[in-house]
Amino acid sequence: QVQLVESGGGSVQAGGSLRLSCAASGYIYSNYYMGWFRQAPGKERDGVAAIYIGGGSTYYADSVKGRFTISRDNAKNTLYLQMNSLKPEDTAMYYCATAAPWYGGRWYSAVEYNYWGQGTQVTVSS
Repeated sequence: QVQLVESGGGSVQAGGSLRLSCAASGYIYSNYYMGWFRQAPGKERDGVAAIYIGGGSTYYADSVKGRFTISRDNAKNTLYLQMNSLKPEDTAMYYCATAAPWYGGRWYSAVEYNYWGQGTQVTVSS
């Protein structure tokens, strides 16, 4: 069983920064993926960024490339999302997740993940 707990959300003005953290407990395969997703009211849960735990390869949605950075501290079992130059359209609930055993390579798709945190709210005002 894997437990994920997000923190670090809040309210900021456009142009500001936040760093989200996701503390993981339980067994997580070292050669697997973890990701950050976000969901705005009335919209689907979309992939924001993902990282390959074993090798460090990272993946980003086009909308956040150059502004967000995903990273992981394996010693602390913690996943991070550094968010800079925030925009009002970044407003959403942010979730971290671990890839499922059936993971097929679509890092951006929620169906590829099976463990989720409870989410942390990010609100960006203009």
